[in-house]
Amino acid sequence: MAGSDPQDAPDARGEADAVTSSQRLDALYAGRPPWEIGQPQPAFLALARSGAVRGRVLDVGCGTGEHVLLCAGLGLDATGVDLADTALRAAEDKARRRGLRARFLHHDTRRLADLGERFDTVLDSGMFHMLDPDDRPAFTRGLRAVLRPGGRYFLLCFSDREPETPGAAGPHRLTRDDLTDTFAGPLHLDFAVPATIEINLDRPGIRGWLAAMTMLARPADRP
Repeated sequence: MAGSDPQDAPDARGEADAVTSSQRLDALYAGRPPWEIGQPQPAFLALARSGAVRGRVLDVGCGTGEHVLLCAGLGLDATGVDLADTALRAAEDKARRRGLRARFLHHDTRRLADLGERFDTVLDSGMFHMLDPDDRPAFTRGLRAVLRPGGRYFLLCFSDREPETPGAAGPHRLTRDDLTDTFAGPLHLDFAVPATIEINLDRPGIRGWLAAMTMLARPADRP
């Protein structure tokens, strides 16, 4: 656009993308998306019960809030972010009905640093594999900004063992190398193991990865 500042263009495109994503997600939540199973994913439930999920928790792409409310029920300070207002309203309603205190924010996961907060645990059930490869660096930069040194990122995503769906643009099927290459640097990959992502369709669950990563201390974080 004539007269616009070129440095503002990426932000403008990002905001337009966020609006489009928000509209698309709201349309999905007008029904029941396949990933909405009405309870936490078993892989994350097991992590929570083991004590691996701790401190201040951020759930990226929280949907209707099952993992946020799981953490709130354990007495943790839990926040969920998503672009789907319909899902966020459903999450807030669940919290009220269950008598749990949790926070839900309309926020773009590619701009986590804009939250201006730090967390001990970040949960990601099915968000990262929806990002286009070009958007992954923005997400990982934000993740590094919000995770405290020693904090952990737990990821549940589609793996390359899951067959492609003809005509579908996503979710992206990820290899183990995709995970190590994308998050290399301050994040140390603790493990990436085969896992099942439960869905509400009349078919077996999705072949996925359960991965855990720890934020290493950077020079600026050291005393």
